[in-house]
Amino acid sequence: MCDTVVATGKVTADGVVLLGKNSDREPNEAQHLVHVPSADHPAGSHVRCTYIEIPQVQHTYAVLLSKPYWIWGAEMGVNEHGVAIGNEAVFTKLPHERQPGLIGMDLLRLALERAASAREAVSVITELLARYGQGGNCSRYHRQVYHNSFLIADPHTAWVLETAGRQWAAKEVEGVYTISNGLTIGTEWDLASDDLVEVAVRRGWCRDREEFHFARCYSDFLYTTFGDSRRRRARTMALLEAQAGHITVSTMIATLRDHGGSPTWRPDRGLTGMTVCAHASFGPIRRSQTAGSLVSHLDPAHPTHFVTGTAAPCTSLFKPVWLDAPLPDMGPTPTDKYDDASLYWRHERLHRLTLRNYPALLARYRDARDALERRFLTEALAMADAPAEQRATYARECFATASEAEARWTEAVRTADVGRRERWLHRVAWRRWNREAGIPDTM
Repeated sequence: MCDTVVATGKVTADGVVLLGKNSDREPNEAQHLVHVPSADHPAGSHVRCTYIEIPQVQHTYAVLLSKPYWIWGAEMGVNEHGVAIGNEAVFTKLPHERQPGLIGMDLLRLALERAASAREAVSVITELLARYGQGGNCSRYHRQVYHNSFLIADPHTAWVLETAGRQWAAKEVEGVYTISNGLTIGTEWDLASDDLVEVAVRRGWCRDREEFHFARCYSDFLYTTFGDSRRRRARTMALLEAQAGHITVSTMIATLRDHGGSPTWRPDRGLTGMTVCAHASFGPIRRSQTAGSLVSHLDPAHPTHFVTGTAAPCTSLFKPVWLDAPLPDMGPTPTDKYDDASLYWRHERLHRLTLRNYPALLARYRDARDALERRFLTEALAMADAPAEQRATYARECFATASEAEARWTEAVRTADVGRRERWLHRVAWRRWNREAGIPDTM
């Protein structure tokens, strides 16, 4: 499960388009940040995606990606033209294709590498969809096949693109728009596949064009319902609409950290129900957590991106990076096995220790997290037009400062009197995930 949010310049405090995403994966399915430079490719060359190989284009743009370690594609990313994309798993009535094709994360990366605007990215994805379809297992540990929706933004516009098999609908959006794991387009769109309505009529999902509603006709009931997509989307829309005209990077970060607004919320309660900042627990429904987060400030001249590079944004720091400046060293590429040299897994110690008594232990470093992050945001946006070398140095300093702070918080949480521990089933689930990852019992 994931959540992606966008605010166009009409509703942001500084008139700059903002896009954010939480990428939710299973607890040990580590995610990492990758910079891929622009490149020219020989005529007739091909690119190997997660499951299939397709013809390569002559030139690909530089991209910054946040991706599960085992997938070629990415859950979210940006390119050198300021195009930013986040995708969502959606579950529809159309059967999945039996032969592997492109998965949603592949489509996202291909669009970033090939599109210089949000509108062009819509065309790239839909043309690839028509030619290759979408299909293939999207989970590292069990079979999970789904279709995809996308929020796509550039410094001037934003689009929502939603798919069901090879069918799709897209529309340009103004103001606030958010997507979770369900279709949202209804009776109005700007672009669509040629036989979008006809397929629904032939299958008996509606009688005619007047009765057609994309989300209602194509959505699968079971997964869409139990994924809590409608409630999560309603929550993100309400949070951002309440701040219309004043939305900032901090607003987007707060939205991605949201747990529903209850002051008594804690992640060990309940076997169903997903919040925007997702936390895994016992059972088949809550088996994913937010594994990485991104907020992009798409200033036309100097885009700045804030990333966690770690799971659980509520326990993480958003740190600045720029596409034209080298990424800071985050250690070796993480896998699903614990490695203290990797940024992702070092932070997992803090995250998983905090889960022992989430409200009490988070309170030990939440204020320090917020103060340090405010400094990162303020200073990074102020120096967005500085030379690339200077910004690269600052990004390295932010990552180093964050690592030092998280090391202190980890030790404080590890040695704290836990008090009331998490509920038993929650503890059982996390003990299993820790064991499978090879995390030391002493953390």
